Parts: sequence; structure tokens; C-alpha cells
Amino acid sequence: MQMTKKYLDELTYKVIGCAIEVHKHLGPGLLESVYEKCFVKELDLKGIKYQKQLWVPLNYKGLELDTELRLDVLVEDILCVELKAQEGILPVHEATLLSYMQMLEKPKGILINFHCVNIFKEGQKTLVNNLFSLLPEN
Repeated sequence: MQMTKKYLDELTYKVIGCAIEVHKHLGPGLLESVYEKCFVKELDLKGIKYQKQLWVPLNYKGLELDTELRLDVLVEDILCVELKAQEGILPVHEATLLSYMQMLEKPKGILINFHCVNIFKEGQKTLVNNLFSLLPEN
């Protein structure tokens, strides 16, 4: 299957739907690790493939650095997802996700913050990089 912007947008919608479902049942105020377990369960229920706590390789001028960088969830080997459970999404969270997307060579990512009233309105932010613009539309 050829990866397209349309497919990635539809996958993004499904993933945000999974987060909304978790938030609907749990509400805000719990630990990020709890939300992660429930979120991946929801992905399982929807038949969406994922990897969790994926090691993010860091190569600096040919030197492979042993780091503790971990992406929370990689969905369908194309969509990076970082989960939060804190007051607001900060610019540093966006910068971290963009860095992970670049290092993993993935075109799109979603920040999801479960510490909010409404995931769709205030608890998620979708980011793309230059790789997204290289994908065909359909």
C-alpha cells in the first residue's frame, strides 16, 4: 500500500478517536502511564498496529549515541504519538515530537494531553514536517 496524505489524515483521525474514547472513560487527573496502557488497548480494539516506548536512535555525525530517547507510541510505522498528562502542551513538547519525527524519518505526529476537559478541542496537536509534503495526496 502506498502511503498518502489522505491515508495518514484518516489514521490521525482514528488515533485521536482512540484518545477521546480513553478520556471519555477515565477523565483527567491520572498518570501518563495509565493513559498509555488504555490508549494502546484502544488501538488494539480498533485493529491499529503500533509499537510502544520505541527507542529513538540518535546519530551525530556518524556517531550512534546511546540515549534514553523513547517515543511513546509509533502507529502503523508512520505516525508518531507522544502522550502527556499535565497542565497544557508546552513548546518543548512540540520540539521534542518534531525531533523524534525527524530522527525516525516519519512525516506526522500527534501530541495528546489527557489532562484537559476536551481532547479534540484542547488536548491534542498535530504536527507535520517536510516529509509530509513529499507524500502524494491520494
